[in-house]
Amino acid sequence: MKPGWPGSLRSRLFLILLAGLLGSQALSFAVMLLERDQSARAVMLTTLQRDVAVAVALLDRLPARERPDWLALLERPTYRFEIGRGAPGTPALPARGQMIADEIRAALAPRFPVRFDAVPEPPGRLQAHVVLADGQDLTIDVRPAARAVASWLPVALGVQLLGLAACVWLAVRLAVRPLTRFAEAADRLEPGRPATRVAEAGPDEVARAAKAFNALQARIARHLDERVRILAAISHDLQTPITRMRLRVETGVEGAEQDRLLADLDAIQALVREGIAYARSVHGDVEPPARLDLRAFVESLVFDYQDTGRDVTVSDLPEATIATRPQALRRILTNLIDNALRYAGRAEVAVRVAGGRIVLAVLDRGPGIPEDKLEAVLLPFVRLEESRNRDTGGTGLGLAIAEQLAGAIGGRLALRNRAGGGLEATVTLG
Repeated sequence: MKPGWPGSLRSRLFLILLAGLLGSQALSFAVMLLERDQSARAVMLTTLQRDVAVAVALLDRLPARERPDWLALLERPTYRFEIGRGAPGTPALPARGQMIADEIRAALAPRFPVRFDAVPEPPGRLQAHVVLADGQDLTIDVRPAARAVASWLPVALGVQLLGLAACVWLAVRLAVRPLTRFAEAADRLEPGRPATRVAEAGPDEVARAAKAFNALQARIARHLDERVRILAAISHDLQTPITRMRLRVETGVEGAEQDRLLADLDAIQALVREGIAYARSVHGDVEPPARLDLRAFVESLVFDYQDTGRDVTVSDLPEATIATRPQALRRILTNLIDNALRYAGRAEVAVRVAGGRIVLAVLDRGPGIPEDKLEAVLLPFVRLEESRNRDTGGTGLGLAIAEQLAGAIGGRLALRNRAGGGLEATVTLG
């Protein structure tokens, strides 16, 4: 983006259209002033020619002693008559002065020869010198002046510009609003959450784009649902042969080989259970929401771990009530606590209320996660062999299930490494 150029499309369109309209308005105003000046000049020259011919003929017929009394009556805003030779000047006339001189010469010729001088001040002033029949000098002092602009004209132009700006703003707003709605709908599009349909209304192009976007959301939802159902079906169907294999191994010859086979079957069965749990987590919104005493809920969960000898503590537990899906929230916290216990040996649960939102945090002092892998570990079946040993167990689905369920209950799961080592997993609700 260029410096000084607004970043939003709305601002850019507004400035471009407003600049174009202002330029057109300025050009129209300049053309109007030019035409007005030319019309006024044509009227002035025509009037000047006629009035000067009448005035000079009148003064020529009057007795010399009566002429001064008529000068004031013959005076006009742009010229007046003087008895005498007038002010000194130069014979070189500007273009506009030459035009006025031609009109006066045409009005008085051939009866009265005329001589013209340009007077420096004010600019454009000129004098026509005439000798009357009795030999008396008469000077026509011409002072061209631009016609004053009416006092109401700037106000009218200002109101017109405000109207143009308002129309441009409204047009840009109507044009950009569908893009804003599409962007908001795209931001809300997440697996496990019901898709928000965009209103298929407005101009034909906008309605067509909205229909296409809604169809895209439906195709994505069907594609995801199909893949999840396949995973659930495979995981479910694997349980029966695994059970038969376990029975056969357990009834076989005891020894080290049997122990290894049973351990492999346990790992496969755990993977199948997690696969089913992940498939169900995508549809976590099927559980009806309920009001929950968060303090009692977290304490109960922590006490269950402590009763089994696990090192799980709780801190920063304020009184709070929230409407959520209890089983989904319990599964989220259970997965995060189990993850902390697996890799750090102990876990700490904290609850914070800030800005109308509730943040549940599970903290540990384990090896943490590389910064460039904090997002990747939320994907299914992703394991980090460098920081988390495969021998400690785990299927790579715990965090993925927690992330899916957090989205299904209207929250968000985030991971970050703690200062001094360890991981902090936070679930933000509200």
